[in-house]
Amino acid sequence: MDMTDLVEITEPGELTELLGEPLPRVRDKARARLGELDRQWLEHSPFCLVATSDADGNCDVSPKGDPAGGLALVLDDTTLAIAERPGNRRADGFRNVLSNPHVGLIFLVPGRGDTLRVNGRARLVREAPFLDRMTVKGHRPVLALLVEVEEVFYHCSKAFLRSELWKPETWRPDEVPSRARIAKVLERPEDSIEELETYYGPRYAERLYG
Repeated sequence: MDMTDLVEITEPGELTELLGEPLPRVRDKARARLGELDRQWLEHSPFCLVATSDADGNCDVSPKGDPAGGLALVLDDTTLAIAERPGNRRADGFRNVLSNPHVGLIFLVPGRGDTLRVNGRARLVREAPFLDRMTVKGHRPVLALLVEVEEVFYHCSKAFLRSELWKPETWRPDEVPSRARIAKVLERPEDSIEELETYYGPRYAERLYG
C-alpha cells in the first residue's frame, strides 16, 4: 500500500477543527452511576463487548453473551458483574485487567439501534456470594469480571442504521466461509471438513455451558 499521500491528524485541535464541537447535551450526557433506565437495559441485554488493554497499550475486545437477565448482574448503582462462561481459555481480556484495570463495555439489546456504554475499573473475582446468582443452565461461573462504574451513557443508533445490522433482509451469512472452513484453514488443518461441520453443527449449542 502506498502511504506517501496520507495526511495524518496528530493534535486534538486538528480533530476538533475537522469534526466540530459536540453539542452540550452530547458532551455532558455521561453519568457516574447506574440509574433505573440503565438497570432495565442491563436486565434485557444478552450481549456485550468488553474492551481492555494491557499495561503497554495492547488492546483486546471480547464478546460476552448469556440469556437476557443472566449477562450483567447489577450489585449497586456503581458496581456490576459479568460472568465468565466456558470458552477457549485464552482469557486475553482478563490478562489485560491484571495489569490495567480500565475497561469499556457496550451492551446491546437485539433490535435496538442505541447501545449502553459503561466505562470503569475492573477486578477478577474467583469467589463471592453473588456468583450463585449468576448461575445459568446449571453453570456457576468460576470467576466474574467485577466492574466499578465510572462513566455511563447511551450511544445513538446511527451506526446500526447505517449498517442495517438488524434487518434480516440484508443478512448474507453464506457469502463468507463457514466457521468449519475457517477453522480448517486457520486452526485445525488436521481435521476434515466433515468432522468440523459436525463439531460446529447443531450440537455445538448444546455444549455452551458444559
